[in-house]
Amino acid sequence: MVEVVTAGHVNWDVTLRVDALPESDGEARIESQHRSGGGSAGNVAVALAGMDVSAGVVGSVGTDEQGRLARRELERAGVDVSHLPSVEGMETTTKYLVVDDTGEVMVLGNEGANEAITPDDVDADYVAAADHLHLTSQRPDTAARLAAVATDAGVPVSFDPGRRLCDRDFDEALAYSDVVFLNDLEAETLLDRDLEHPSLELDGRVVVVKRGSDGAHVDTTHGAYTHPGFGVDTVDTTGAGDAFAAGFLAVLLESGPDYERALEFANACGALASMEEGARTTPTRDRVAAFLDEQF
Repeated sequence: MVEVVTAGHVNWDVTLRVDALPESDGEARIESQHRSGGGSAGNVAVALAGMDVSAGVVGSVGTDEQGRLARRELERAGVDVSHLPSVEGMETTTKYLVVDDTGEVMVLGNEGANEAITPDDVDADYVAAADHLHLTSQRPDTAARLAAVATDAGVPVSFDPGRRLCDRDFDEALAYSDVVFLNDLEAETLLDRDLEHPSLELDGRVVVVKRGSDGAHVDTTHGAYTHPGFGVDTVDTTGAGDAFAAGFLAVLLESGPDYERALEFANACGALASMEEGARTTPTRDRVAAFLDEQF
């Protein structure tokens, strides 16, 4: 059994560092290339494992070389992959992340195998045995099924729907969620939809708004908290939001609803992740503690 089940995309990432993001009909010079596992579900699971929180991932990869590499990397990080099937006849979803010298990212990708998991594929016993379920972007019906199973078993649910929130119907999964992670744009999108569809309510839920280098804000039933973030030299923002989510959850699992500490720790995780290349750079607890000591 694992403490946290993460569910959603498991990708293979190819990061291309360029001198500048090209404009239409433009050209950029590739300065370096980096290949590693990616996808928010995989990233959060690896980050949690690095913080000594046992994690397992629910997702899918192809039977190609990228899928074997993605699975092997997760296993080496200590993530349980017993619920990460390899789907015959499908390619592993591959993302090409084009990063400029300021750390800004442009993403290109194929659909691949990462949404092959259907509601009927959900192992209810595996989810119900966890201490926490963390959902990331995936098929809305699968996310809803996972969230319903967890809620019925008394397992808390967090959800980071990601950039596709604006064009996918995650209302049911959001209704089951106890903690919702959003960036500024996603929060604005959700608020606009709330005004039109008042049946979708986030009242009573913990809503965490990630603001990148400007820190983060959390609203709870007991009050609101803000952390300004940390000024660092950004290399690559890929995966920084996943590192943030993992850090926030690690504190909640350890200390309960200490949201001020969770925000500080999560912002430190995101800052450290942004200082290195690739999506799988989340530091250990000791590295986060050392970083925080350096700030004060």
